[in-house]
Amino acid sequence: MNTDKNTLAYAQQLDQNDPLAAMREHFAIPKQPDGTDEYYFTGNSLGLQPKLARAAVIELLDAWQKRGVKGHFEGEFPWLPYHEFLTEQAAELVGALPKEVVMMNSLTANLHFMMASFYQPTEQRAKILIEDHAFPSDHYAVESQLKHHNKNVDDNLLLWAPRANEELLNYDDLWQLIEQHGDEIALILLPGVQYYTGQVLDMARITEIAHAKGIKVGFDLAHAAGNIELSLHQWQVDFACWCSYKYLNSGAGSVAGCFVHQRHVENTELNRFAGWWGHDKSSRFKMENNFKAIPSAEGWQLSNPPVLSLAAVRGSFDTITLAGGMPALRKKSLLLTDYLIELLSAQLGDKIRIITPKNAAERGCQLSLMVNDTGIDGKAMFNALEAKGVTTDWREPNVIRVAPVPLYNSFQDIYHFVSILKECL
Repeated sequence: MNTDKNTLAYAQQLDQNDPLAAMREHFAIPKQPDGTDEYYFTGNSLGLQPKLARAAVIELLDAWQKRGVKGHFEGEFPWLPYHEFLTEQAAELVGALPKEVVMMNSLTANLHFMMASFYQPTEQRAKILIEDHAFPSDHYAVESQLKHHNKNVDDNLLLWAPRANEELLNYDDLWQLIEQHGDEIALILLPGVQYYTGQVLDMARITEIAHAKGIKVGFDLAHAAGNIELSLHQWQVDFACWCSYKYLNSGAGSVAGCFVHQRHVENTELNRFAGWWGHDKSSRFKMENNFKAIPSAEGWQLSNPPVLSLAAVRGSFDTITLAGGMPALRKKSLLLTDYLIELLSAQLGDKIRIITPKNAAERGCQLSLMVNDTGIDGKAMFNALEAKGVTTDWREPNVIRVAPVPLYNSFQDIYHFVSILKECL
């Protein structure tokens, strides 16, 4: 066996021994002008198309053509209960009970609906704590919730920021914020995985410490769902929301997911924005005006969901199931990022700085790279990679995000990426 990790032969051996190598054939891989596959490392922004997702959408279009309105009730996957076909797999992906999850709406819309229930400010408790470099949409949503409740943003928005000249969040600073303001904080809303650095947060510990102070806790899992193993029910998280088009590969803008803990879903009197799809199923079509919430996460639904999008989600979930679910994906993911870290260190030394934590428990698929040599323009290097068939992701002010996804990326992809990066440098 070739033991030199810096050779193509070594990468080929890793692929030969990879039990998930064949999963790549279940995806449509974008092509370069010469017809060869792109080196695609942007699953953290938009996952590639699973062939089963395409098949499920075409199947639904055919049913619409054949059955018209009767498609709501006929066929193997009738549209009326279509979201229910996704519940078991969604629950497995995030470590939840089936009654705690539902696929509905989009990510930021779901965050607003959750805050309608879980941000109920009082005179004493009105503050919301987020991270300083939160994804802009989350920041906008939180600020608008504060304004909706006539709360001054400057007085009631707490920011957990990295320390000076550091990129990663430090937990001691968070614990200090909670200790200092705990009696004033109504809600903590944080990412499961920080989008810029790729840092995985300790959601279990954050929830435990916040709950001890009487604070509700929610997570944006856009970069966590389908990336790392989650145990939302066990961690006692109050709510969580995620999109389905990154690591869950269901297409741009596809239907998002939502988790509400069991202790809340059974409280049908909990404040919420209501719509008819969240109403008791047995009496929904009696068309009465007395709202009766479904005692599950489904009780937060508003409208009947877009089934074409749900079909793509079903195909993508079935693909993940074929791969063996999150335990199998996480195992390969760590091997891929370990290999990438080793090659970057061996071949590029201190020219590239990885700001994502090296500790396996604190990273997912994504590694965020900074160019250390001040004589090199990072954005120009990103463009040079693109010109050579490498699709990565640029985030201002100076990070290239690289995400080897275990469902479709290979060890040879990583070998070639590092070789091309070295050329570009």
